[in-house]
Amino acid sequence: MPSKTTRSTMTIGDFLLRRLREVGTPHLFGVAGDFNLEFLVQMEEDNEFTWVGNCNELNAAYAADGYARISGLSTLVVTNGVGALSAINGVAGAYSEYVPIVTVCGSLPLKALDRNLLMHHTSADTDYDAVLKAYTPFTVAQTRLTPQNAVAEIDRLILTAWQRKRPVYMELPSDIAYLDVEVPAEPLDLVMPPSDTERLSTCTDEIVTRLTRARSPAILVDIAADRYGVADELQELAGKLQVPIAAINTVKGVIDETCPYFLGLYVGAGSAPEVRKAVEDSDCLLAIGVRRVDTTSGGFSDALPTERIDARGDAVDIGPDNYQAVYLKELLRRVADSVSSREQPASPRTYSAVPASEVAVPSGPLEQNAYWDLVQGFVREGDVIIAEDGTSEAGGWGLHLPPGCTFVTQAVWGSIGYTVGSVLGTMLAAPDRRHLLLVGDGSFQLTAQEVSTMLRHDLKPIIFLINNGGYTIERTICGKDGKFNDIANWSYADLPKVLHPGTNARTFVVKTAAELQAALAVPHDGMIFIEAIMDKYDVPPAALASGHKMAEVDYGPRGPQHRPGIQL
Repeated sequence: MPSKTTRSTMTIGDFLLRRLREVGTPHLFGVAGDFNLEFLVQMEEDNEFTWVGNCNELNAAYAADGYARISGLSTLVVTNGVGALSAINGVAGAYSEYVPIVTVCGSLPLKALDRNLLMHHTSADTDYDAVLKAYTPFTVAQTRLTPQNAVAEIDRLILTAWQRKRPVYMELPSDIAYLDVEVPAEPLDLVMPPSDTERLSTCTDEIVTRLTRARSPAILVDIAADRYGVADELQELAGKLQVPIAAINTVKGVIDETCPYFLGLYVGAGSAPEVRKAVEDSDCLLAIGVRRVDTTSGGFSDALPTERIDARGDAVDIGPDNYQAVYLKELLRRVADSVSSREQPASPRTYSAVPASEVAVPSGPLEQNAYWDLVQGFVREGDVIIAEDGTSEAGGWGLHLPPGCTFVTQAVWGSIGYTVGSVLGTMLAAPDRRHLLLVGDGSFQLTAQEVSTMLRHDLKPIIFLINNGGYTIERTICGKDGKFNDIANWSYADLPKVLHPGTNARTFVVKTAAELQAALAVPHDGMIFIEAIMDKYDVPPAALASGHKMAEVDYGPRGPQHRPGIQL
């Protein structure tokens, strides 16, 4: 006879905190509001959490996203209506990019629902499900907690977020957090369910057979390779079979770029010739979570083999056959263990880059080429690099990364300003690593106030801000001289002192390569903020090509991009 689960009694709020503690999210991101204050009191009394306290809910969602990319899961706390809807863009981005966030929304008291009371932070009607419905397209599970369902629903949503690698939305009515419920004593285990035995075995055999028989096998990785933590299995498999690996731009750095089998980024027609040939001419392409999005496929210029193997987090397609309940890490572990080495694997490539202090810098105004040469020489093993959508992202994709680096970008959702919040999250998740934020002036203006939160928590990012007078990436798409692509000019390097008086942040305004080189030589004993002044028409080649391709996809053959002088 099975043993009964040991149970005890605790409040709903305390049980939620206990579960969040058990799954390793000791930092809570968000903004206080009257419907979540009782939960935040419980959080402080628990004394095992750090309340980050963001400047607004959107920034909090971005920070939770960055945190989860490093740690595997995060928690966002908002209040009903005004807070939840402010955060929804950041949560939607996490949904698009497969990032698991547990969103806890302090919501209307249940008595308001029972009595049809009109409440503040609502539309002043009785559509109490309005915010929950707004979150439904951007989360994989939603619930409103009640005393009857709280225990089961808390566990279901947290586990679903972790297993599906996407956000969930949980409403905690403000009048139930202190109610006692019976709870299990056992901790919540974050584990994937076991694969179906027959499906796993059959799928493994088919993949092994196809890979070993192929004349030109190759591997192409997308977001799933990172979110499900299968880089080691893929590199082992590549080593055994001498198979080249390419990466979609969503997962730069996930495959060690010193791995002898790593070719580079695959972006359709924008790929290096050897990368394109390996992927498109492969007679057995193992595609890991590949999604065909305009920004990741070179404007749909990709040409993936139709007979590829499409492996996702929980299912695989091989030709006409579909394998359900086959989980990616378990599958790739089985495949790697099942193949035999063809020959002695190649030795890793040695990472080599001219240190920034030794780069030969040109005279004259600072330009993009010299800028990225110096950034390349500054990057070191283990860095976390957060690259903003646009010019900074395009330049970052061109960096050759040493081992152990993490590259964070929002290549699909592309919400500008994302990175300023995200770097706050990555720093809290990995405080012992260097964090390099690559951002442009236009994006920075959307979320700049979160620098104050970094300074308040004594965090030490290295911020590279390109000041080139507006949205240069958009000038490549449409509006080279459009006033809509201009922004106000700020004294960016002065902001740390404004946002946190008395800060020891080291700030610089650099206009030449020599000045940037000198700034990179200072001790990293606090925040380093480098404002790099560059011409608004100077743009990395990758950004130029990407912008022109985006215009063709967006506007079609009669679009304004064909007018003389409308694009960079």
